[in-house]
Amino acid sequence: MIKTFKYLILIIIVFSFACNNSVKTNLKGTEPVNNKHKEVIYQVFTRLFGNTNTTNKPWGTIEENGVGKFNDFNEKALNEIKELGVTYIWYTGVPHHDVIRDYTKYGISNDDPDVVKGRAGSPYAVKDYYNVNPDLAVNPENRLEEFKALVDRTHQAGLKVIIDIVPNHVARNYKSVSNPEGVEDFGASDDKTVVYNVNNNFYYIPEKAFRVPEGLKNLKPLGGEQHPLSDGFFDENPAKWTGNGSRNSQPDINDWYETVKINYGITPDGDKEFNELPEGFDNENYSKHFEFWKDKIVPDSWIKFRDIALFWIDFGVDGFRYDMAEMVPVEFWSFLNSSIKMKNPEVFILAEVYNPNLYRDYIKKGKIDYLYDKVQLYDTIKHIMQGHGKTDNIPPIQDYLSDIEHHMLHFLENHDEQRIASPEFAGNAEKGKPAMVVSSTISTSPTMIYFGQEVGEPGAENAGYGKHSRTSIYDYVGVPHLQRWVNNKQFDGGNSTKEEKSLRDFYKRLLNFTITSSALTENHQDIHQFNRQNTEWYNDQVLSFVRWSENEKLIIISNFNTDNTYGFELQLPQDIIEKWHLKKGDYEVSDQLYGKYKSILKVEDKTGKVRIDIGPLESFILKIK
Repeated sequence: MIKTFKYLILIIIVFSFACNNSVKTNLKGTEPVNNKHKEVIYQVFTRLFGNTNTTNKPWGTIEENGVGKFNDFNEKALNEIKELGVTYIWYTGVPHHDVIRDYTKYGISNDDPDVVKGRAGSPYAVKDYYNVNPDLAVNPENRLEEFKALVDRTHQAGLKVIIDIVPNHVARNYKSVSNPEGVEDFGASDDKTVVYNVNNNFYYIPEKAFRVPEGLKNLKPLGGEQHPLSDGFFDENPAKWTGNGSRNSQPDINDWYETVKINYGITPDGDKEFNELPEGFDNENYSKHFEFWKDKIVPDSWIKFRDIALFWIDFGVDGFRYDMAEMVPVEFWSFLNSSIKMKNPEVFILAEVYNPNLYRDYIKKGKIDYLYDKVQLYDTIKHIMQGHGKTDNIPPIQDYLSDIEHHMLHFLENHDEQRIASPEFAGNAEKGKPAMVVSSTISTSPTMIYFGQEVGEPGAENAGYGKHSRTSIYDYVGVPHLQRWVNNKQFDGGNSTKEEKSLRDFYKRLLNFTITSSALTENHQDIHQFNRQNTEWYNDQVLSFVRWSENEKLIIISNFNTDNTYGFELQLPQDIIEKWHLKKGDYEVSDQLYGKYKSILKVEDKTGKVRIDIGPLESFILKIK
């Protein structure tokens, strides 16, 4: 993570030196951008979506708290998600990860609570990459078939499917019962007598056994419940490096102690024992990258993860979300993603990279389609929503990212972040409205929303291992605001409150507009800074910019203030009037969200002015007739 003060320095530098305010992506070295429409990803925590049980006992079992299933995503549910304005569903938590439940009759070994977070387990401690979480199946023996049926139903609803791959680490007790013929488990052929070998899948601590973190005594696995495997011991000898890179045989309680680090051919001293991409190769397309790796010998871990990805593509999956991509060498991503794209060029590739200095390498060299715009746009908007920040900080971010803006996915919630409605974030789901308009319309990049965001879910439950403000990804729990919309699996909002229905209607209007607007796939220009300098009453709680294509011209303005209505003559600078080929005269503009607000754009002396009266937390997407 970049610290806040470093980020502020970056913003100042960008603000001072940025010179190109008009954005139309043309990044050399990336694949041609399909700008037919914007994409919208609906991230859904699969085991929680269809759970109608409202008990929510801390550390509760499946029997006590319930769990959602693949089958809960029926035709009605999927159609409702699509009609929200969604094009992709990211089914989070699908690959078989550790869970504290006895599935031994299906040939699955039990998992040890001493190296599992929560009762339901972390989706990022994958135990078997060739199968799926048995909790999600009505019949665990047929769990892969049930997921295949879900993939097919999703496609029939006109949606595409994304699942997780976590190349940086696997569960401490990785053990596949589903490997295709000839496929070995991670670590099966490792030389465990050495710390490192280029073809070892893991790093080892020879002659030392793994010890569970000291702090686990206070954490109390399963909330202190007695369990035959919960004894403060896990058999791993020699110990392996922990997923976040800890080289201690006894990791800290704050380390990713439930996982082990994958070795990609980087020595403990940081040397790379594989070919690096030639100078200037970031400007080559994925087919050239594929050709480069064809005759190269690569570490065994690279091949294992390539085969995993290709297995799921053959299965019918349309895309992947890669966890903590920057912890894995960019050359591996070049190898993996070029292999994927050669098999199916349309595969959607999304990854976490939190260091802006690495963005362009992972996009251009690593051939990753989209990265989280977390430490810049999300963090800045969150600060504004909390009443501490200024909208003046947003335009410099778009300037800095202008060459890669299409590749920076925007979101306001995901499984790692606090819920907007939680007191720890904004305390009010309505504060997400102007932020969502800005986030989803300021660039050509995809938009992502997290299930329950559209009904104002605050993540308030005491689920067990999970903490307040984030919907738990570790526990069996219900999601109350979403459950009211699910309405006993009728998926019709029958029990939703008036406020929840209104909020979902807002998201539905906004997201459907974004996937049908041609202007949002093409040009952007900031007008905020121009109006800050030239317009009376215009201030740092509002933000404005313009978007346009040949047949659609938009003025977008949002008010982040929770109390004040602002009125002013918003101005369009001369270069916009010229680019839009507007002659002197009056042009009607009307809001595309609700259709109620109309105004007149007056063009004279090669500049334009439009009267704006915008209420608290209100936004307008004004289209020029």
